[in-house]
Amino acid sequence: MKRAPIIAATFCMLALASGPAGPVHAADQRYLVSGRDSFVIGDGDIQSEVDYRGSEVLTVTRRGNTTRYVAKASYVRNDQGASSPATADFVVDFSERGNQIASADHDPDYLTVLNQPFAAQLDAKTLADLRTLRAAAPFDVPSPFTGSTFHGRLERIGVGTIGSRQAVGVRFGAGGPMKGSLPDRPGLILTGGIVMEGTAYYDLHTARLLSLDARVTISGTVSNRSNKDPVTIVYQRTLRADTGTTNTEASRH
Repeated sequence: MKRAPIIAATFCMLALASGPAGPVHAADQRYLVSGRDSFVIGDGDIQSEVDYRGSEVLTVTRRGNTTRYVAKASYVRNDQGASSPATADFVVDFSERGNQIASADHDPDYLTVLNQPFAAQLDAKTLADLRTLRAAAPFDVPSPFTGSTFHGRLERIGVGTIGSRQAVGVRFGAGGPMKGSLPDRPGLILTGGIVMEGTAYYDLHTARLLSLDARVTISGTVSNRSNKDPVTIVYQRTLRADTGTTNTEASRH
């Protein structure tokens, strides 16, 4: 297998991500997180929108030969004007070789850094390869929703700074067919496709994720017992490392 697809696969769903990269004694990382889910059926006959805004902390600890990643989030969920506080957590254990050996998912709104389509931290080899990646890398990856195969491309978008921290950026895009129940609406069956796209920046020292913009679009026709209607669902998530400065956007150079 060529190295480029291996690099690309590292950035896919967390279950495929490599193990710890930089020093595990690195300080806890705080993130600001926001998101929006929109759901439209037909010509707007049925539609909903949910917004999220809050913060979270990623902690990395080592116990023997196991490295544990824990993300804990506190946020406000605004469902079409009705706001309510919420919390989430996600835990992943990696073996010394970087294999995921256990996980606990209490993140129903997909807001923690460990529940995104980019790895929360890269291994040292992948980070080094990413810095020298010149061409887009094609790859295949299992769909997070249906188990079918997505076809995608990953490319380096340069080195920049987030706050005072140097980071290398990557752009990701993948898509494929979908046929099955919607993730949060099991009574509705959708036939169509999914497109995942986004950008991420990783700290050149610790290899941790510093910035993420991710978008998942599901479109097609949805059927229940009586009829079929066009449907569009969009999930958007944004995470920014709290660097202690007012500038949390990536500045490329």
